[in-house]
Amino acid sequence: MIFFSIFGKFGAFFASIPLPIFAAIYCILFGIVAAVGISFSQFANKNSMRNIYIIGLSLFLGISIPQYFAEYTASAGRGPARTNAGWFNDIINTVFASGPTVALIVASLLDNTLEPRANENDRGLSWFTPFLRRRKGYSDPRNEEFYSYPIRVHDFVPHRFL
Repeated sequence: MIFFSIFGKFGAFFASIPLPIFAAIYCILFGIVAAVGISFSQFANKNSMRNIYIIGLSLFLGISIPQYFAEYTASAGRGPARTNAGWFNDIINTVFASGPTVALIVASLLDNTLEPRANENDRGLSWFTPFLRRRKGYSDPRNEEFYSYPIRVHDFVPHRFL
């Protein structure tokens, strides 16, 4: 979008898109993003009390913290973060006013701090492990298919970068 805004014709094209069309694209796009995010949890053990706690708390805080920020901003005219650095206030108020961002921060923090080594199978990491090894011969064969360079680019790129 930044690239397109530099050139006036592209900016005019995006500005000419009717608002209902833009809203429909927005809903579909973020619906797909949410579905992909939920699909990542298919390999985790959803019967584990640890995972239920992480999901429940992250969803609750992802709804309640942005609501608090919205109500505080509506009543006080400014966000709850108030320091001498205005740029810092803007960053904190923006980040914590977004529900998905708060849920992501809470879920990532809890998933990586609540006994992560003892619960690797509950976390679903055993499924992702073959995809993390990038060396040839040590990884899942699908890695080469999905993550390799197209055509003969690997002939022109030094091997130390592969």
